[in-house]
Amino acid sequence: MEITGLNRLLGNVDIYLLDQLLKGRFTKEMKILDAGCGEGRNTVYFVNQGYSIFGIDPNELAIQYCRYQAKSLNPDFDVHRFQVGRLEEIPFHDGAFDAVICSAVLHFAENVDNFWQMIREIHRVLKPGGIFWFRMCTGFGGILEKSQPLGGGKYLLPDDSERFVLMPADVDKLERLGFRFLENPKTVLVLEQREMGVFLMEKA
Repeated sequence: MEITGLNRLLGNVDIYLLDQLLKGRFTKEMKILDAGCGEGRNTVYFVNQGYSIFGIDPNELAIQYCRYQAKSLNPDFDVHRFQVGRLEEIPFHDGAFDAVICSAVLHFAENVDNFWQMIREIHRVLKPGGIFWFRMCTGFGGILEKSQPLGGGKYLLPDDSERFVLMPADVDKLERLGFRFLENPKTVLVLEQREMGVFLMEKA
């Protein structure tokens, strides 16, 4: 397949999510939630291929774009699967999803309590054995030595962004909450400006 064809199929998908797609981690029988979907950059492949993909985002304009994009990709797609909603109060019932994906969203938590509020909601809407894939700022590889603590788990990073940063103790708490790793976590230091981690867990 040529590059233009790949672009139509995949859109601007997160490369680390593409890794999971290539591993066959998701199936069409699964109900998948993109938590904080934005304009739908990570939903294009799922919509194109007829997956049961849902999305929430607090930005109404982003959801409108998501719906427009989905309908243009697949005229039979139910656009109401994309809803305005916050991760603190996910508008779906307990155990609704087989998988939740969350790319570069959780590091916008206002503080520690807000972060765990979102995590508990994700845990709630996942079925037992459900997959939780997420990517966010981390503090494992020395980046915090160049960052300014702002309180509440947030830091001013060298790239001048303010982010909530996931720490090793938070990973331990994720496991205590009832998640377990399906793969070893990965972290990447982005030109010594920020550190991004990729995590794949399941609800025990």
